[in-house]
Parts: sequence; C-alpha cells; structure tokens
Amino acid sequence: MLTVWTGLAALAFGYLLGSVPFGLIFTRMAGLGDVRKIGSGNIGATNVLRTGNKKIAAATLLADLLKGTAAVVVADKFFGRDAALVAGLGSFLGHLYPVWLNFRGGKGVATYIGVMLGLFWPAALVFGIVWAAVAALTRYSSLSALTASAASPVFLFTLNLIPEAALIAALTLVVFLKHHANIGRLLAGTEPRIGSRG
Repeated sequence: MLTVWTGLAALAFGYLLGSVPFGLIFTRMAGLGDVRKIGSGNIGATNVLRTGNKKIAAATLLADLLKGTAAVVVADKFFGRDAALVAGLGSFLGHLYPVWLNFRGGKGVATYIGVMLGLFWPAALVFGIVWAAVAALTRYSSLSALTASAASPVFLFTLNLIPEAALIAALTLVVFLKHHANIGRLLAGTEPRIGSRG
C-alpha cells in the first residue's frame, strides 16, 4: 500500500525528471537558438521540428518520451505499482510545468506516451498506430495527438486495466486542455501542418 511519504517522493521524483526541458537544451546545444522564440513557442518536438533540424526534433521526442518511461519504471521497481502511477503523473506535470522555465513547458504528448510505455507498452503502441494513421491522412500533428490520446484510455479500459486507464484518462483531459488553441485553429482551418515552419 502506498504511504503518503512514498507517494510524495514518487511525485517529486517524477516531476523533477519530467521537468528537464530537452527541447530547449538540445536546440541550444545545436546552435539553433531558443526554440521558444519560433513557431508556437513550445519546447516540444513538433515545434523543434520547425527549426528544420529533424535529428534534433527526433532526439527531443525520444528524450521527452523516455523521461516519462523512466519515472514509471524506476518507481515501480523500488516502490511498487501505485508509486509508478504517481511518478507517471509527476513526470507529465513536470513536462507541462517545469520549475526551471517559470512553469511554462510543453503540451505533454511525448511524456504521456512515455508514461504509457512504462505502465503497459501495448497502449503506447496503439497510440503510435492511431497517431500515424491520422497524421498520414491529415498531416496535423495536433489532431493526430488528440485522436490517439482519446483512444488510449478506452483501450486500457477494455483490458480492465482500471488504475492505468483512470490515470491516462486524466492525462488525456489535460492534453485536450493544453491543446485548446490548436483545437480552435483546427476548426478555423489555420492549424500548421507537420513540417510547416509557421
């Protein structure tokens, strides 16, 4: 059973891991400047791609994903499944609200996938398949992410993985809230497509 102190420790561990702003770090290391000053101003992989450097964007995606996975796996190994769920939540919130960047981070999709990968990898696979299918049809990263994130908790619920599904459902709600501007642009037909620098 998860104690209060173990839960707080797992949350703090996940948060600190999730708050590492890899998109900003990698773009500066590559001499691409501050990624927050281009495109959407986001530190995530989609905006990093707008620098034109696909390798740095891919590295950002992988690093942001793996920090969610690492938080879950480490907490699970040392403190159990309940702690893993809390650490996953912490890593997601850390990416969205990093203390190092005045609590202005990314939109959490890559870390969201990483949390699922650590909890139950087939759910991350389903996310990837749905994302790729929607992206191929529309070339909208945001629409692909929203569709895939909506499908993920449903998939987990169908397998009776209730705690995992509940967590992912909560994260999905936050993902939709963080994408409110994207949803508005999608409805208006002004959302930038994948590969656009706008």
